[in-house]
Amino acid sequence: MTQVIDYSVALGGNLPSALGGPAETLRAAVSILHSYQDITITALSRFHRTSAFPPGSGPDFVNATLTLQSMLVPEAMLARLHEVEAELGRRREDGGRWQARPVDLDLIAAGDRVLPDESVQQAWRALAPGDQARRAPEALILPHPRMQDRDFVLAPLAEIAPGWRHPLIGRTVAEMLGDLRNKT
Repeated sequence: MTQVIDYSVALGGNLPSALGGPAETLRAAVSILHSYQDITITALSRFHRTSAFPPGSGPDFVNATLTLQSMLVPEAMLARLHEVEAELGRRREDGGRWQARPVDLDLIAAGDRVLPDESVQQAWRALAPGDQARRAPEALILPHPRMQDRDFVLAPLAEIAPGWRHPLIGRTVAEMLGDLRNKT
């Protein structure tokens, strides 16, 4: 039986597209997602300006998060996000991980689902930073294995879903953001 899934999606971009700068491109991504009849956007954060990661790797990013509901399974939702990226000029084959790009739509969470399973999610969450830059998973991993390490994901997500609790870490978005900021 198919059920409605609550999704969290991170949006980012730091290069212009045919539509203009990163903020215009992200607004277009939200508009495209809103146009789909099988997706209901439930909240959108403010747009945040953040430094590129790793430092010096490109222009500043514009980042935001949104929450949405859909009956699409997580793999289909990820495919839909990739379609929107392509429509807005993102070519995934053009660069490696963490490269400058006009738009990036990352599936952060699908309710309290852990995909593909707890051990794989934990292994990717524990991956050393150097390996994170070189390796990409073959299957969808949820929650996003590095969300708890990324202020540019947690700060906007805390605006719209501060109480969402990571099913393995056991911390809310607001708590993970506080933990991260206390480390620095």
